Amino acid sequence: MQGEYKKKIKIELYNDHFQNRKKYNIPKAQLVIADIPYNLGNNAYASSTQWYVDGDNKNGESKLAGKQFFNSDKNFNLAEYMHFCSRLLKPEPKEKGQAPAMIVFCSFEQMPMIIDYGKKHGFMKSYPIFFIKNYSAQTLKANMRIVGAMEYAVVLYRDKLPKFRNKKKADGSGTMVFNWFEWERDRAEDNIPKIHPTQKPVRVLKQLIEIFTDEGDVVIDPVAGSGTTLRACMELNRSCYGFEIDKNFYKEAKEKMLNENYLLELEMQRAKEIGQKSIFDYMEV
Repeated sequence: MQGEYKKKIKIELYNDHFQNRKKYNIPKAQLVIADIPYNLGNNAYASSTQWYVDGDNKNGESKLAGKQFFNSDKNFNLAEYMHFCSRLLKPEPKEKGQAPAMIVFCSFEQMPMIIDYGKKHGFMKSYPIFFIKNYSAQTLKANMRIVGAMEYAVVLYRDKLPKFRNKKKADGSGTMVFNWFEWERDRAEDNIPKIHPTQKPVRVLKQLIEIFTDEGDVVIDPVAGSGTTLRACMELNRSCYGFEIDKNFYKEAKEKMLNENYLLELEMQRAKEIGQKSIFDYMEV
């Protein structure tokens, strides 16, 4: 992978809290993007069949019943996060079209609070973006009410419109980018390991990163989880720095999501499986 990079970039994941950013001497970011905890606490699996053994309430509750997704999914400090992001983004530039931005994935209910806290920390402007799924995790409520099949995020910026890279048409004009996106899940050929219970698809993250940054720009994910933001940047030739306090998520992200040798092994294994299948197809019975 490294040989494909056109510019020298850095991909660094730290097993630390974003409060300790100063000791790592991280450069200012063009984009801060993160999927913050939704503070669901012990109701994390309440709408999912995972609450029950084998997805059936007749079997009783599973070990996930009454549990949270991860340890920090109940007391996330949004004010602290916003303060951090205000310090990590590049200063407001004089020229147009170069301003930095922050994207926060969140629940629908968190959106007004995020906008309000953003203003308190200098992000005076914002707009929502929506992601449409073709499935829902709320299977237990399917016979009770309309179920949720969307993800939400807020784009925040200080004053000037952030850097915006809409793909150009043949005539040089830019394409229109709507405020909704299809929630495109990662595919088998992408070799994306499943590490985190609320892991965002690399394909979705790559779309956003391409819109708000150029190659060689710096992206920061303060709550990196599985490391998908770093993986997306690695594939797009952007530098990326992430923080993850959970040792298990950090370890798996380093060993699987961001390990080029591991990814190469997966690719070779998949190619071998495809090759074996094609041989069997030609075997006479």
